[in-house]
Amino acid sequence: MKQKDFFLTSEGFLELETELNYLKTEKREEVLRTLKEARSLGDLSENAEYDTARDEQSKLESRIKEVEYILEHATIIEEDASSDGTVYIGCTVKLQYDGEDDTEEYKIVGSQEADPFNNKISNESPIAAAILNKKIGETVEVSSPDGVYKVKIISVA
Repeated sequence: MKQKDFFLTSEGFLELETELNYLKTEKREEVLRTLKEARSLGDLSENAEYDTARDEQSKLESRIKEVEYILEHATIIEEDASSDGTVYIGCTVKLQYDGEDDTEEYKIVGSQEADPFNNKISNESPIAAAILNKKIGETVEVSSPDGVYKVKIISVA
């Protein structure tokens, strides 16, 4: 199986480390307490509380392994401004859609940190994939599920 690269900002890396610490300490203890209480209710073969607690424990342990794997294989994104105006992971880019006067601003981040509601788009998204390594002033075609459209790179920071 091919290892996937995980691109994270230093802030995103810290958030995942914090989550992992919480999951391994507080959340794990909480789940174990719930499991112990459910076990004390008697017959485990027909104990819905016990089954629910086991499911929660399984999900918790899966998330812990997932976060550990991401952190182990993460590449920290350098967020220094590109001096030559090239779009890169970690930059904030201002785009103008073809035929429109308005501009949109996006920060290009790794898939783990993508948050479209806060204009953080994944480097794997169609628009980011199309503009990566392009320069200010270039117009780029973006292939999306809704069709092909063009965007012009106005600025990179």
